[in-house]
Amino acid sequence: MLDHYFHLDFDAQRGLQEQLREALLDAIHTGTIPADEALPSCRRLSLQLGISRNTVALVYEGLVEDGYLVSRPRSGYYLHDAYHDSDALELAQTTRQPVRDAPSWSKRFTHRPSHLQGVLRPSNWMDYEFPFVYGQLDTRLFPLEQWRETSRRLLGGNRERHWLSDRYDQDDPMLIEQLRTRVLPKRGIHAQSDEILVTLGSQNALFLIAQLLFDRKTRVAVENPGYREAVNVFLRQGAQLHYQHVDGEGMQLDAETPRCDYLYVTPSHQGPTGATMSRERREQLIKQIQRFDQIVLEDDYDAEVNFDRHAQPALKASRAGGRVIYMSSLSKPLSPGLRLGYLVADAELIDELRALRRLMYRHPPSSLQQQLAQFLAQGHYDRYLRQFADEMRHRWECMNDAIARHLPGCRRVGGDHASVFWLEAPENVDTQRLAWQAAQNGVLIEPGFQHFFERVPPRNFMRLGFGAIEGERIAPGIERLAQTLG
Repeated sequence: MLDHYFHLDFDAQRGLQEQLREALLDAIHTGTIPADEALPSCRRLSLQLGISRNTVALVYEGLVEDGYLVSRPRSGYYLHDAYHDSDALELAQTTRQPVRDAPSWSKRFTHRPSHLQGVLRPSNWMDYEFPFVYGQLDTRLFPLEQWRETSRRLLGGNRERHWLSDRYDQDDPMLIEQLRTRVLPKRGIHAQSDEILVTLGSQNALFLIAQLLFDRKTRVAVENPGYREAVNVFLRQGAQLHYQHVDGEGMQLDAETPRCDYLYVTPSHQGPTGATMSRERREQLIKQIQRFDQIVLEDDYDAEVNFDRHAQPALKASRAGGRVIYMSSLSKPLSPGLRLGYLVADAELIDELRALRRLMYRHPPSSLQQQLAQFLAQGHYDRYLRQFADEMRHRWECMNDAIARHLPGCRRVGGDHASVFWLEAPENVDTQRLAWQAAQNGVLIEPGFQHFFERVPPRNFMRLGFGAIEGERIAPGIERLAQTLG
C-alpha cells in the first residue's frame, strides 16, 4: 500500500495542500499507486505525514473532482480507471537507449550563439552569504501584497477577461497609456500611443532592433567597457562594431564615430561603470548625430531604479529625439523575472518592429501586461518606487562608506548614486582570481574583464551590485572581501 513507502518532506515556504497534491500526482503519473488498492484513509495519511486530516481530505476531494481519483462509499479513494495503465511506470524505469542515426546538428547550424562570450554569473547567487551581484534584487522588497491585490482585481468575477484573448500584434492599451502618461514623462519623454512597443525586456528590444536595422554593412559604435549581450546581438547580425573608450563623462567621441550609422549608448548610468554622460558630451553627441544623419540607441536600463535626485532627462527628450530609439525596462525595479520592457521611437519604425515581433511571439503575455497596467494605475508602482529609491540610496551609502574604509586601494569609477559600483583595483590584482577566492569565503563579486572588448582586457576591474544584499550585511561583506584581497 501507498502508506508503506509514501514520504514527504514539507517545505515551510509552500502550502501543505499544494505540496501533498503535487506528490500524489507524481505518484499517479509514475504508476506508484496500485490500481486496485485503496489509498490510505485521510486519518492514516494525516498521521503518517504529521498534517491535518482536513488537509488530506481536501486534497483527495480535489483529485476526485479533477478526475484523478474516484471515491467509493465505505471503501475509500481509488485510482481512476484512466490511470490504471502501467506503461508509465515501465517507461520511467526503462533505461534510455542510445539514439541511432542521429543527424549531425553541428553541420546544420547557420550560426553558433553558444560561441558568443557572455557574462558569467552563478545561478545560485542567493546561496552566497554576501551576494554583491548585479541585476538581481532582494526579493523581500517586492510589493507582494499590492501585486496580489492587483491580481485579485484582474481576476474579479465582474470583470471582462480581455487578457484571455490573443491580441495578434497589439499591446494592452491600458499599459501603453500608463507608460505614455505616468512613466515616460518622468524621463522628459512625451510620446504618442503608436510610438510605444512593449517588449520582453531590454534584451528583446535590442534583438528586434538589430534584426530590423542591421546587416553586414552597418557600422555601430559601442561603449568599451560595455554591455556584452548588446555586442553579441549586433555581432550576430554581422554588424561592424567600433569600440569607443569610456571615461568619467561617458562614451568618448572621436574621428571614428561620425562614420558610424548607429551609436549604442547608456548615458544615464553607463553599463558597467555607472558613469553619467556629462552635459558637454551629450551636446557633442546631439550635434554629431544631426550633422551626420546618425541614430542613437539609448538604453536607459536603470531609468526606474535611478535614485539620483538630479538625474538628467533622457536623450530621447532632447531636440534630436527623433533620431533616438529609446528602450527601458519595467522589470529592473520590481523583479528581473517579469521580463517586461518597452521601446519608444517614431511610429513608422514601431510599426515595422511590431510586425517583426508578431513573427516571433505576437506580443508579451496579455495577462501580465494588464496586471502591470493595473499596478501602475492604482498608484502601487510609484509608491513602491519611492520606497525602493530610499532603500537603494541607503545601500549605496553603506557600500560607499564600506569601500572607502576597507578597500582604500581600490578606486571607484563612475558617478554618484549609480545602481552599481565599478572598482579599479591595483594593477597587480587579478579580479577573476579574487572572485574565485572570495566565493570560497561566501562573497560573490563580478570580475570586470568580461565587459572589455580588447584582445587582452585589463584584469584589475570588478563590478559590485547592492540590490540583492541587505543593508546591514554590506559592511561585513566588504570587510571579508578586503580580507580575501589581503
